[in-house]
Amino acid sequence: MSPTLLISKEIPNLSYQPKGDRFDISWQQPLSTLLGMGRAAGADFVEFFLEKSNYINCLAEDDTITSITPRLAKGAGVRVFKGKADCYVSTNDLTFNGLKQALEKALSILGLTIPQGSAFIPEINLELFRDYATLKNKDMWLSQCSNMQEMGDVLLSANQFIEKKASKVRSRRAAYFRDWQEVLVASTDGTFARDIRLTQSVGYNLLCADGQNRSSIGKRDGDTSNPDFLRQWNYQNVAEEVAESAGKMLYADYVESGQYPIIMANQFGGVIFHEACGHLLETTQIERKSTPFIDKKGEKIAHENLTAWDEGLSDKAFGTIDMDDEGMPPQRTLLIENGILKNFIADRAGSIRTGHPRTGSGRRSNYSYAAASRMRNTYIAPGEYTLDNIFSSIDKGIYCKKMGGGSVGPTGEFNFGVDEAYLVENGKITKPLKGATLIGEAKEIMKKISMSSQDLALAAGFCGSVSGSIYVTVGQPHIKVDSITVGGR
Repeated sequence: MSPTLLISKEIPNLSYQPKGDRFDISWQQPLSTLLGMGRAAGADFVEFFLEKSNYINCLAEDDTITSITPRLAKGAGVRVFKGKADCYVSTNDLTFNGLKQALEKALSILGLTIPQGSAFIPEINLELFRDYATLKNKDMWLSQCSNMQEMGDVLLSANQFIEKKASKVRSRRAAYFRDWQEVLVASTDGTFARDIRLTQSVGYNLLCADGQNRSSIGKRDGDTSNPDFLRQWNYQNVAEEVAESAGKMLYADYVESGQYPIIMANQFGGVIFHEACGHLLETTQIERKSTPFIDKKGEKIAHENLTAWDEGLSDKAFGTIDMDDEGMPPQRTLLIENGILKNFIADRAGSIRTGHPRTGSGRRSNYSYAAASRMRNTYIAPGEYTLDNIFSSIDKGIYCKKMGGGSVGPTGEFNFGVDEAYLVENGKITKPLKGATLIGEAKEIMKKISMSSQDLALAAGFCGSVSGSIYVTVGQPHIKVDSITVGGR
């Protein structure tokens, strides 16, 4: 027996002081000790998630910087499992005693107590330190990003440029944010891993007006892992695209309500699949019994044309991660293949409670949330059709080029606004339309996606759910929906 084996009565005298500002190997000893305490108390599984974050956003309205908002935070969360029951406690005290108090609180919620007296507390043997930040040269990322002066200069220049390209301008907004996060995960299964994430986004919102006519068009780009992202933003090209769309929509006719075949554009068109179907494939929905697909694995739930993926691997995409917030490397998960449901999106808790295997999808907004099953880069795969094939298949329908906001019910009922739409007649775009809203239900609309083109494109997005707001990618090629309810006038 090791002469240094810890016993309970020595716990009050313990003191550890990790070195430096980083979450490095010096955290191994205190965390392995704390994890051992949790196991000695009777927990089946214990996990610590440590985080430091540095966030800033900048907003330019017309020719003025109207907001610069920085935010610094640090803290940790501890999750304890006993059977299928679990609890989560967070703290912003990263000292050994602060983490120990959080652990004791979590244990007590499950009726567990660290043994007293002369009970042995075996430390957890953690794996060799997996440090993705150092391995991939991420430690200098924060210092290499644009400073506040540069942020303001770029956004003001962008707003000045879009004014030259658009007409009937009522307001111009350019916004940017940078979110830097360092995380460390340690758990009783031996996980011991560190990463740094850098997420950035920049975009326009343009409002044009002429009398009673209004149009509002936005476009946002996002990136992970590139400190030069803002410097490389081609706001001239984006401004021309946004200005052109706003001009077409300003005097567009209102769409007539009815049932139509529609073509949905690639890129952000994938938001409907994300919202109306993707969430229903997360194990959190299975646990709640709030998904119509709960017992459909291996069955046909969509048109045979449709194949869909969720993964965390696409280069620089908004949902790309080197590890999830439970320390697991990201996987490429085939959700639907030729209409057949193949897999669900699972975190650790979801896997324990539903039996579906983990997919590297345990994600959270920050340390104040427990990880949950969440999407990463989720998209409909390219198909075999050309754009000409898809357009020529429609006698009268609607082309939805830019999607807007919307809402989704707990079991997949949805409605989404369309910011930019066009009438399609005899396979050709004939005139712009505005005021369109797509209304449907996931389990029905999936069966009507009958054609997919070959031009898959991804778009940055934000997703809110039980573990807070996270960064995700949506995407698809151009697709045809055979029939959908379109609200209008």
